[in-house]
Amino acid sequence: MLYSLIRPALFRLDAESAHGLALKALKMAGKTRAPAFPASLSTQVAGIAFPNPVGMAAGFDKDGEVPDALLGLGFGFAEVGSITPLPQAGNPKPRLFRLVEDRAVINRMGFNNRGAQVALEGLTARRDRPGVVGINIGANKDATDRIADYATMARLMAPLATYLAVNISSPNTPGLRALQDESALTGLLDAVLEARGEVCGEDGPPVFLKVAPDLEPADIDAIARIAVDKRLGALIVSNTTISRPTLHSPHRGETGGLSGAPLRDLAQQRLRDFRKATGGAVPLVGVGGIATAEDAWARIRAGASLVQVYSAMVYEGPGMARALCKGLEALMKRDGFATIADAVGSE
Repeated sequence: MLYSLIRPALFRLDAESAHGLALKALKMAGKTRAPAFPASLSTQVAGIAFPNPVGMAAGFDKDGEVPDALLGLGFGFAEVGSITPLPQAGNPKPRLFRLVEDRAVINRMGFNNRGAQVALEGLTARRDRPGVVGINIGANKDATDRIADYATMARLMAPLATYLAVNISSPNTPGLRALQDESALTGLLDAVLEARGEVCGEDGPPVFLKVAPDLEPADIDAIARIAVDKRLGALIVSNTTISRPTLHSPHRGETGGLSGAPLRDLAQQRLRDFRKATGGAVPLVGVGGIATAEDAWARIRAGASLVQVYSAMVYEGPGMARALCKGLEALMKRDGFATIADAVGSE
């Protein structure tokens, strides 16, 4: 209710300024204790106990500044980043656009972040606090060896991460999605897994891989084979899309990745594709266009063990995580499931 009152004022600001204001507000809120959730909402994925299946996707907290505040809002997990070895400014502004008429967002941020050393300071300070915090790692735009960048980030962040998310699917760093090619992806994951082992041995955090929705069937099959072979902790399906369904906003012609409501059906189908391609052997995290408990429930029924949101919070506000969890609890009871895990892939 409160957010609906202040949203018009926030929407008078450009999208990136409003995002900065949201981060400042969460910093002021501090380390709010995470709320308790019914045991029926808890689930285990890749050996990690999640108090509920609703997470904050990467991109909101790029430098790992407010993961505990996000957990305090009711998210079952928070994924920070993408973080690169060196600081980078990202693409020229403006680069973040609300498509209000479509309940969507287009961004071409370009992995803007303050770099690994800044993120390490904050993440090291919260190291002994409870809560599931994934760290999404990327490569610098001008890196001569991007695989080496990912290995560096794995080495730095593995001791601090509940899980590592390897982001090769942003459309805003030229050439990055080429790492989804079968041979390149194999080399990349081998380097990340080796770097993780160097610092954590057998007890390193699981590695999740974030993929694009704009994939051909052969790409999906190849990625699925590699994910099974490398024993990845999960596949995050999916990132933003470069495709353009029918849109109505004046900003519809902006370049960049599209997220929000128009991505929902594509992301849902891609999740089904990966569920089929992996035979259920690799857990899936559903993301893209999830705005309601019904959206999240459909993604879970299609095969997602966890879901993530980001763009919808622009429109729904900070109470979204709690609302989704309450709705999921009701939908589980309605459909006769005792736990979230029981419902995964049940459509």
